[in-house]
Amino acid sequence: MVKKLTSLLVIAAVCMNAQAQKLSKFGADLGKKSIMGKEIRVPYTSLVSYYGYVASDSKPDEEKGGKKYYYLYVWIPVAAPELGIRMISPVPESEKPTATDFVSANYEKNAADKANYFDTWIALDKASGILSADDIKSKAKSATWNTIDKNDDSGEMPTNPGGSKYNSLMRITSEVSNPMKALTVGLYRIGFTTYKTGEVKGSFLAQLGAPVSIPGIVIASKIEDLIAKINEKK
Repeated sequence: MVKKLTSLLVIAAVCMNAQAQKLSKFGADLGKKSIMGKEIRVPYTSLVSYYGYVASDSKPDEEKGGKKYYYLYVWIPVAAPELGIRMISPVPESEKPTATDFVSANYEKNAADKANYFDTWIALDKASGILSADDIKSKAKSATWNTIDKNDDSGEMPTNPGGSKYNSLMRITSEVSNPMKALTVGLYRIGFTTYKTGEVKGSFLAQLGAPVSIPGIVIASKIEDLIAKINEKK
């Protein structure tokens, strides 16, 4: 009886934490101000969301260092002065997909699962030599990827259901003088795994923001799907 009651209390605590997770407005570094010691950011003008789910039998895109890596491919059709990327797991109860968001089939089937989640770790990579959407089909598979930035834990993000600030956020300013870190038109990918060696499992919400309007941003978990979605927007 005691064990059963303890289990129920643990489940209740996890559910309460999952519901308590709430994302604040995603603001930019550009134009950031400090008022009475508090940072004030203007929300990103463009904000694109991807709702995903990694099942226990999902095959990773890559394995290295004992960790399983997954990728979200991103087509950005206009140069940006700054990009913000953040990821939270599980998807908070307060966040629901809209008609303009990207939603994976796995998420649609498992949206109710809040028990499984992971300690997010993210990186933003840029493919070299892809300057137009037409280049993706012929060059993406053999492209060299350069890491622009990465992040593990962010104090700005809500805690996970276990009470730890293990969700990720980074803001990247374009370095015009450095071709590898200039946020120009091109193919990017958000790589994600878990910081600790272990399984990546459960729902997640990835968001990409920019301080300028960028119509036509597309996110997909596979290059083929990315190309199809780009063609849909033409």
